[in-house]
Amino acid sequence: MAHEPPKPSDAPSHPGISPLPRVPGSKLADLPADELERLAEELGLEPKSHKTKLHLVAAVEERKAAVGAMDRDAMLDVVRWGRRPVAVNASKEQLALEIARIKSMRFDGLSIRGLMVLATMRGMKVTGKEPPEAVAKALAKQEGFFARVARKRRAIVGKWVAGMIGEEEPADGEYQFLPSEQQTTAAAPPPARKEKLAEEIEESGLFGGIASRVKKTADVYLNQKLDEIEQRIDRKLDEIDRRLGEWRDKEIANRIRIMKITLWASVAVAALSLLYSYVSVYFRTR
Repeated sequence: MAHEPPKPSDAPSHPGISPLPRVPGSKLADLPADELERLAEELGLEPKSHKTKLHLVAAVEERKAAVGAMDRDAMLDVVRWGRRPVAVNASKEQLALEIARIKSMRFDGLSIRGLMVLATMRGMKVTGKEPPEAVAKALAKQEGFFARVARKRRAIVGKWVAGMIGEEEPADGEYQFLPSEQQTTAAAPPPARKEKLAEEIEESGLFGGIASRVKKTADVYLNQKLDEIEQRIDRKLDEIDRRLGEWRDKEIANRIRIMKITLWASVAVAALSLLYSYVSVYFRTR
């Protein structure tokens, strides 16, 4: 059963991800050149391909307008396919940042609507009615001859490294969004693609791919250790709470015992006082 997708949040979806700055179109031209170029790169644009600053401002405005018009569910399909770290309630701007960082040319597992979003983020003019095969071919052609040759070379190196370390075929795993304040689930995702070391090297190069795999492995290890530490802390807290409960019960029992002794002593003293008064009055009257 499909669930209604959660509303986007303005909070960052990840500590290392910053949202796009909300700069009005009229203020883009007033930004320093380096900030404008950084904003353009985050949106998937190439600042050097624009002749003047005004051309770059126009391209940024056009890209931001395109992001605003995108289907958010289709953008979620792309981040699932690219396995980018975002929360399910991330805004369109945050999703656009992550989509622009996806460099993969392997489109298997990507939905048609997600493919259209990816093509738009890579500078293609699509209406959504084009055949997926034509869009994929256009994206491959857009990459360029030398970039394609470099990718093939990195792919060969990646396969060689993966074979050298004996990497096994990874099992397909369901994509997991980062935890968010609103723990809701989106619509059923398409089959998620799990990257291999060879693919990471093909996309990021030898050192970049290995560094990315080491980082992911380290993150998994750290998360496991943090879970173990959290479980140990929970056990210690439960034990401390149990001991405090035992000490509290003993303290209450001791205080009740003291109150009983005090009460019985008060009753005995009162009885003796009453008996003394009675004896005194009795002998006086005789």
